[in-house]
Amino acid sequence: MKNKRHIKIDLFSDIDNIDKKKQIAKKIAEKVENNQIIGFGSGSTSFVTAVEIAKKIEENHLNIMAVPTSYEMRLTCDVFEIPIIESPLRVLDWCFDGADEVDKNGWIIKGRGGAMFKEKMNIVNSLKTYILIDDTKKVEKLGQKFDVPVECHPSSIEYVARQLKELGAISTKLRIAEDGKDGPIITESGNFIIDTKFEKIEEMLEKNIKSIVGVIESGLFINYNNIEIVN
Repeated sequence: MKNKRHIKIDLFSDIDNIDKKKQIAKKIAEKVENNQIIGFGSGSTSFVTAVEIAKKIEENHLNIMAVPTSYEMRLTCDVFEIPIIESPLRVLDWCFDGADEVDKNGWIIKGRGGAMFKEKMNIVNSLKTYILIDDTKKVEKLGQKFDVPVECHPSSIEYVARQLKELGAISTKLRIAEDGKDGPIITESGNFIIDTKFEKIEEMLEKNIKSIVGVIESGLFINYNNIEIVN
């Protein structure tokens, strides 16, 4: 266990803004209580948080169950011997995750990691959600730095792209692997991603995107009353 933990902590050297992320992670780890079911998000801040939660569990002899949103987080939980549950029969006590952009209204874009559906399932099924960000994720309006990722069934990409343009999309682009492999990025749920640029993101856009046949989920989170931004 100690050797495994040492190996994982060494990976902190590859994480940007690590001091700030550790500070946030320690704050979130304090919320862990015995017998909770907790949703574990994806990305570097979530990884650092998972490490801090593992420390809290070991030091206080706690029992929790984790609902991971990605294969990488599943492996992280395995390394730290945190039990995993796929489909909890009750509401999650709380969950945590990162974000790509957060605007002044608290609206969010997520999805660079390709886990939109699982991330959104955790968030809507949790009593409380903590979105962990640093100042680089704050924007005046959504879409300044990143497009809106739309997860869709592989057989529907042409239709979905046309419908997104009907909703005002300036551009739609199938996300392609950039690591030398051929073909599109596959999400954690086995779907494709269309990165979609909108000139303006309005309040009904998330619901309008979801209404398109073939869309599984989007990376938009607008007006969720169980979300707290932590920075």
